[in-house]
Amino acid sequence: MPTFRPGLVHTPVTPFKQDHSIDFDTYAKMLEFHLRNGADAVALPMPEGEDMSLTDPELRKVLEFAIAQVKGRVPVIAHVSDAGTALAVARAIHAEKAGAAAIVSHPPYFWHPKPAMVVEHLTRIGRAVGLPLFVFNPPVESAGTPLTSETALELVERLPNLAGVVDSSFDWVFMAEVISNARRTRPEFQLLPGAEFIVSATVLGGGGAFSPLSGIAPRLVRGLYELCEREKFIEARPLQEKMAALNHAVKGAGASGLKDGLAGIKAAMTLMGRACGVPRPPVRVLDEAGRTAFAGAIAGMTFLKDEPQGW
Repeated sequence: MPTFRPGLVHTPVTPFKQDHSIDFDTYAKMLEFHLRNGADAVALPMPEGEDMSLTDPELRKVLEFAIAQVKGRVPVIAHVSDAGTALAVARAIHAEKAGAAAIVSHPPYFWHPKPAMVVEHLTRIGRAVGLPLFVFNPPVESAGTPLTSETALELVERLPNLAGVVDSSFDWVFMAEVISNARRTRPEFQLLPGAEFIVSATVLGGGGAFSPLSGIAPRLVRGLYELCEREKFIEARPLQEKMAALNHAVKGAGASGLKDGLAGIKAAMTLMGRACGVPRPPVRVLDEAGRTAFAGAIAGMTFLKDEPQGW
């Protein structure tokens, strides 16, 4: 199988109407925005796309809609995570039939299976299709069983279509162990950061990135990515610090002290003139005090004035 290198992957949010139904008109504008503003590929619906709040028919419709809208201009990577193996396998098979270029999957959602069960779950997903598979290692605060270097390397042995690991744990020891050991048997194995902390992952030998904040600051993300690809890490550091400030503000946004990055991403996009509705429950929208504080934080980030306004 030819090596599939996704590059800078934008991970769009899912826009909703007031009744919480999917706003496909806005979704079309959003996808076009990402394609105009530096996306080498799109992956959807990822956690920032509220995949866990979408029904199975909605998940399939979102993917089909995106593939039809993109029309082959960039690869579409289908996120097929689920709590049950059969459910995730069915989603992977649907993604391949729909025309996805690759799939990405977390370990099982919502529970903590043993490492051997995680390996079996992901192996069955990968073997169900002929597409490249990226395994996503979730943030430490997320539910589920995180990957270890041992489980990741066992997957390399069992899955010839395993293209790499997308890591959001930012456990640098894990990342270094996986990439150095996996490449001994599979030189094309890839390590991609699952957020915009690109410098450190690239120094370790990674390449590409999944970008949840590309709907807010695509030019900043693209500039950071390109400097890292050219190994200009000193020049990239100021951009990485700006990205870290934006990430901190988004993660800290929430209603009545409840921090939630989903609310923060959509609130920031609205402040940039790209309204995409509010998250579905149980995610809570920002209350008045939260909106005021968050708007002040975003206004203080003068580097966002260089970003596109509106769609």
